[in-house]
Parts: sequence; C-alpha cells; structure tokens
Amino acid sequence: MSTIRSIALVTAAPLVLAAAGIVHPHGLSRSTAADWADLHIALLPVFPLLTVGLLVPLWHRPRLDLAGVATVVAWGSAFIYAAFYTGLDAVAGIGAGTAVEHVAETAALGPVKRPLYDTGEALGQAGAYALIVAIAATAVALLPRHGARILPGTLVLLAAGWFFVDSHIFWPRGVWTMLGFALGFALLAWGAGRRAPRREA
Repeated sequence: MSTIRSIALVTAAPLVLAAAGIVHPHGLSRSTAADWADLHIALLPVFPLLTVGLLVPLWHRPRLDLAGVATVVAWGSAFIYAAFYTGLDAVAGIGAGTAVEHVAETAALGPVKRPLYDTGEALGQAGAYALIVAIAATAVALLPRHGARILPGTLVLLAAGWFFVDSHIFWPRGVWTMLGFALGFALLAWGAGRRAPRREA
C-alpha cells in the first residue's frame, strides 16, 4: 500500500468525526434529543475506525520478539477501545437521546440523563485510556523497524489521546482532538512508510 493511500485511509475516520463534532448538539434537551440519538446512531460504526490509524502501520505482524509482543498489545488495546467507546455512544448517546425524546413532558430530565451519562462516561474513559495504551504499544512495535520517523506521529497521537479522555467530539475541543488524531495518524503512516536507514557494519 502506498504511503499516500495509507494516509488517506488512516485520516478518514478522524476527519469524519471532526466534521460531525461541528454539528454535534452541545447539550441534550427535549429539543435536541432526536438529533442527539440520530447522530450517535450514524457514528456508531465510525468511532471504532479510529483504530485503523494504528492497524495499517502494524499490518503483517507480529514477529516473535518485543515488537511482536507490542503489536499484540496494540491490537488488544485497540479492540478494548472499540468495544468500550461503542458502549459510550450506545448508552450516553443513543440510549440517553431516546429516553429524553420519549420522557413525559412534566418529568425532570436530570434523573433520566444522569445515570446514563455516568455509565457512558465510565465506558468512554476506559476506551480512551485503552486507545492511549494502543498508541504507545504501536510506537514500541514500529520503532525498531522505522526508527525516529514514527516519533512525531506518536507524540501528536498521545496528546490527542489524552484530550480524548474527556473531550469526545464536542466543539471546539473535541473537534481539534479529532484533527489532532488525523495529523498524528498521517505522520505515523508517513513514518512507517519507510524503513530507518541501516547502519554500516
């Protein structure tokens, strides 16, 4: 796969999420409930695709060495992210939006939303931390083969991952976080597209 095609592939999901973050409702109310639920239904398959930015440079591995172990850790952590962050979208996005949309007009929304938010936030944070682990493990797996070329992308991704813990895709912080992921994945794909030069014996 060419580097340009790799960059296009790994940046697609974060760019879609950044665009979605611009139109994401800033709060959940009776007036925004339908849009809130519909947007999270539409994004349900997109959030797990953030891991493509790690899986593409790790393609055709692992080997029986430290890089191979790190690859397996990255794959496993990426799976945990995808599972738990999907839980956030399902509970605090689809579930909360649907509940608020159909709650009685006289009912207070706080008791309806808060348990779903709390559960969703716990799931989302677990997923975001797993993604950070996957990023770090990917760097360990790629460093022996590609050298310092993968460090700029790794640093950008670690920063974006940290902000992702509590930013989701809400404008403006969440949108900038997704753009950070796009930049980081592009730099990582570029760095992994070429091998580090061999030292002369």
